[in-house]
Amino acid sequence: MKNTYEINDLVNVSFNYEYLDDVIKRVLEHEQVKNAYFSIIFVDLEEIQKINKEYRGIDRVTDVISFALEDTPDKMDSNIRVLGDIYICIPKMIEQAEDYGHSIKRELSFLTVHGLLHLLGYDHMNKEEEKIMFGLQELILNEAGTTR
Repeated sequence: MKNTYEINDLVNVSFNYEYLDDVIKRVLEHEQVKNAYFSIIFVDLEEIQKINKEYRGIDRVTDVISFALEDTPDKMDSNIRVLGDIYICIPKMIEQAEDYGHSIKRELSFLTVHGLLHLLGYDHMNKEEEKIMFGLQELILNEAGTTR
């Protein structure tokens, strides 16, 4: 089996996002992940706020939320890794691309890499973790030619 992912577009995105395949492959290759499955779900402002409130106790819109299935100690041993789900808020992503002055391609790629790294166990709860995770994000995006 190879790495597999599925994109569930719940907001009917009207732009091409096929380029995500490249950044996803780069993350998985960099982390030497094989035989993995995960989902990316595009949602609207209302849905991401609902998810953020329900699962994180934060009643506000955010850009990306990851639910890593391998975070739990009772993960099943098998030859297929089920990594989890990444929820990306498309309206927030578009707003941030405009605010930061870069393309939708760059912002969506960034959020996808960020969410996938969370599924793979990376975090940014302290300065040391942040330096490692954010450095890896930039490395992967630069290798993909998706710069600011």
